[in-house]
Amino acid sequence: MRRAGGAAALWLALAGQAQAHATEQGFVLLLPTKLYILSGGLVVALTVLMLALLPGRVALAPFRPVALWWRARPAVWPGVAVAALLLWLVWQGWSGSRDPLGNPLSLAVWVVFWMGFVSVQGLLGDIWSRLDPWRALARLGPRRRPPLRYPRGWGHWPAVLGFLAFAGFLLADPAPADPARLAVVVAGHAIVTLAALVLFGPRWLVRGEVLGVFLRAYARMGVFGRRGRRRALGVPGWQVLRGPRPSLALAVLMLLLLGSGSFDGLNETFWWLALIGTNPLEFPGRSAVVAVNVAGLLVTNATLVAILAAALALGARLARDTTTTPHLVRLYAPTLLPIALAYHIAHYLPSLLLDGQYVLAGLSDALHLGHIHVSAGFLSHPGPVRLIWLTQAGAVVAGHVIALMLAHAAALEQGHTVRRAALGQAPLALFMVAYTVFGLWLLATPRGV
Repeated sequence: MRRAGGAAALWLALAGQAQAHATEQGFVLLLPTKLYILSGGLVVALTVLMLALLPGRVALAPFRPVALWWRARPAVWPGVAVAALLLWLVWQGWSGSRDPLGNPLSLAVWVVFWMGFVSVQGLLGDIWSRLDPWRALARLGPRRRPPLRYPRGWGHWPAVLGFLAFAGFLLADPAPADPARLAVVVAGHAIVTLAALVLFGPRWLVRGEVLGVFLRAYARMGVFGRRGRRRALGVPGWQVLRGPRPSLALAVLMLLLLGSGSFDGLNETFWWLALIGTNPLEFPGRSAVVAVNVAGLLVTNATLVAILAAALALGARLARDTTTTPHLVRLYAPTLLPIALAYHIAHYLPSLLLDGQYVLAGLSDALHLGHIHVSAGFLSHPGPVRLIWLTQAGAVVAGHVIALMLAHAAALEQGHTVRRAALGQAPLALFMVAYTVFGLWLLATPRGV
């Protein structure tokens, strides 16, 4: 179950951590996971039934936010500080320790940002807009018309390609946590972003810059958001209904968040290793499966998009809805964000609990606050492992329940009656029930890498 955001191949070389990883998975296999998987699927199925019986106003009521305070213009200095920190981290990647668990760049990218910050962004709301270094530099730069106009036909497609490249690096590169290798990637992204910012202006940050685009997508799940000129608080997902309908490219990116996250767990399983003809007890290393993992990532995402489009098209036909499939994908893709976020949190929870200790230890040493001993002992006892797995399973089920509620509410807001909404959502609901079982199976199944 343990995966440390792309550094697994290097960390497995450390005997103590490999033993903790194997022990934790052994305890999980002793749990009644089949019962938990069945229970999770039943909870989601009962949610479908409940939504079909509830009056429309009751189904919409949970997603009404409460206005809090007036919004203030974000200060520029946090973004400038992040830009300076990023420059220092890249330097550390080139000149610092070669150990991913001892180099601040690897820890910052894979533990602090990918495991931690992305989860916080999705749970709380758009924090990134206050920390975005590129937006801060754009505000400090000269105000002039950019030499090129951002092509309207590009839309969010550059961000889609950028996210696929990021996911491919994370899941298929032989050593994505190697500090020097990671420094080249981070510096390359910074150079491309700055060049595009000079050529196309701030519009690139809204449409093409991959980190900002996918983080703002996750921010739609946050409990804090904007309501007019004020901050507002609501249940997770309320901004999905209140926000603008995404473009088709942005909707595809939202689906890629789910598909890539699922493949992140799938490519570690015995099932996947058997499918590609690899003995999990004699794993040849990531360099031997680069091409097959890239292909698996693309096929998984393409399959997810195709199944969702087919489910929405079938639902529209059952409900006698004349809305085209691309418009349905734009409408309902954001409602799957809770599933993507829930699986992201669940998948990386054990790694965050363990590798977060290395971050704290590094900070403590840098500030001369004393030594922090990093321990994986909690993964060697059934009690903590059971608690972690139940937390993971609960997050996955909760994400699917919220997704169902959002999809039903989205259909009601299109003017459908409860009956038509339930009929049109039936194929999508079956897909979500099946995906619940699949997600819980990913958490519980044996892993070979």
